[in-house]
Amino acid sequence: MSFDLPVAVVTGGNRGVGREVCRQLALLGFGVVLGSRDLRKGEIAAKELDPEGTRIVACQLEVDNSNSVAAMADWVKQRFGRTDVLVNNASTMYDRWATASNADLGAVAEAIDVNLFGPWRVIHALLPMLRSSSRPRIVNVSSEGGSISAMTGGSPAYGISKAALNGLTRLLAGELARDGILVNAVCPGWPTSEAHPEGRSLAQAAASVIWAVTIPNGGPTGTFTRDGQPFPWLPRPAGFLPRTHPVFSPGPPYVFSPGPPYASSSGLG
Repeated sequence: MSFDLPVAVVTGGNRGVGREVCRQLALLGFGVVLGSRDLRKGEIAAKELDPEGTRIVACQLEVDNSNSVAAMADWVKQRFGRTDVLVNNASTMYDRWATASNADLGAVAEAIDVNLFGPWRVIHALLPMLRSSSRPRIVNVSSEGGSISAMTGGSPAYGISKAALNGLTRLLAGELARDGILVNAVCPGWPTSEAHPEGRSLAQAAASVIWAVTIPNGGPTGTFTRDGQPFPWLPRPAGFLPRTHPVFSPGPPYVFSPGPPYASSSGLG
């Protein structure tokens, strides 16, 4: 892999939306670090996506383990010397069977450790390199399950941890704006499965993430979007928030397009 390529780190990159994000980033001209809890599974995914090994390389990463996160950051720095994009995609499963009124708080704590503290750990570890990038981006893969306006009960561990991730996105966006680092949360939508036959293709879901990667410098930050459009996050009860108060400010009306911000010469397909 060329050291001249912009480098993107994707957590939970060995399957699902994360795997497709890795594929699309490679096509856009990035060198991609495919983070995987199981290194062997990560290596298999990287080989399938990039048989020549010129754009995608696997790295063992457990986002709920501080030592693993630190080792990943050291490895990326030694091998590439840079990080330009971080996609926090690793996540726990949706706890459909649970309710807030009888939740196993141990399971909730585990979800928060992965879905909130996991991205937070990885951001801390890679922030020095992101600050040195000319086009730094942090994308936190969230969910409609983390939309407070959509919460009516159920899935407490997943929903609360993702809502907290949206809050972290806002805090970091405000703090890192001075460094030119755009921080956005994305709701990619449910991929098609037996449980969700009307879901989206992996390509569609990943394209929402790619949109947040390809925002130009000076573009929107602190947003919660799907397909480049604002996604509802907070309800606006009468008398609570003024009608003009922006919960998430999407910035200029960019047209959704995952077009390449970098020259791409990859033969991946």
